[in-house]
Amino acid sequence: MGGHSHWANIKHKKGAADAKRGKAWTKCSREITIAAKLGGSGDPSSNPRLRKAMDDAKAVQMPADTIKRAIMRGTGELEGAAFEELTYEGYAPGGVALLIECTSDNRNRTRGEIHTIMSKNGGSLGAPNSVAWMFKAKGLIVVKKEGAPTEDEVMGAALDLGAEDFKSAGDSYEIYTAPNDLQKVKDGLAAKKITASSAEVAMIPDTVVSVGEADAPKVLKLLELLEALDDVKNVYGNYDIADSLLEKLAA
Repeated sequence: MGGHSHWANIKHKKGAADAKRGKAWTKCSREITIAAKLGGSGDPSSNPRLRKAMDDAKAVQMPADTIKRAIMRGTGELEGAAFEELTYEGYAPGGVALLIECTSDNRNRTRGEIHTIMSKNGGSLGAPNSVAWMFKAKGLIVVKKEGAPTEDEVMGAALDLGAEDFKSAGDSYEIYTAPNDLQKVKDGLAAKKITASSAEVAMIPDTVVSVGEADAPKVLKLLELLEALDDVKNVYGNYDIADSLLEKLAA
């Protein structure tokens, strides 16, 4: 699980720079539509995935009417593109396994874009389940240390609420839960005045690959290029990059 913490920190730190509003809204809108469709309801109180998608949309200041239209497309009250969920698997430089989650209205376009980026940046697409078996779905709640209670208090509260694991990583605490317990733990923490900076069901690697100075820039570049695609929802990798190397590359 440990390698994911580095990835999570990179992802959340670059979130502010990544928040080009149009792109963020596009991804949120697609997730809301799919959540409403698959959950069989436009009511967030009975559709946890939709509730999470709406929270994410509000966090990037998506207008309420845009959120409403996305829900209506999912429930069939409005016409719109038919999105489906796709997962691609492959490898980045250094033997790093990648799991790429997408929402797409054209699977041929999506696969073509991902294949092009992978092949031009030292990666390769793999067959279904070539790497998926290395990852497990876990709820991941990130709490910024600044403004939070002590580590013992946050950890105690999280474990009391049913969290499975807790880690201190850089400027954040990471709390891992069973996927179905994510919202319960997040809400329980909020009731104790412990606010999550992010909460998601993430694919966590069982084991990690140590990535050195030669391959780390290539891996990070490939992740950035993939995440920049509108069709790409999440990119997960089983790599471990030393904090000192990350700081050097970020300088």
